[in-house]
Amino acid sequence: MLLLAASFTAIAALSFQARPGAEIVAVAFPVWWDSHEAFSAAASANAAIIRVTAIPSLLVVRPDGREGLSRLQAAGAWFTIDPQAIAACFTK
Repeated sequence: MLLLAASFTAIAALSFQARPGAEIVAVAFPVWWDSHEAFSAAASANAAIIRVTAIPSLLVVRPDGREGLSRLQAAGAWFTIDPQAIAACFTK
């Protein structure tokens, strides 16, 4: 059962991962952050906020330039994923 759960998680992580150079991505910040902290982190990385989700620490943003994803990670983002992967589940 543990092996099944681990393989499901690995496949999901690889298939939902944002491609390098993606124009719009969903960004997951730490879950204990409120929307103000997530907005501040995205703004410090020069990312334009496209929309919010039902989870305050999960935003859909447009990174600025080629180094946008690395700036988001430096600002505290845990990971970035394809925004269509979360569209049905986390729409506010």
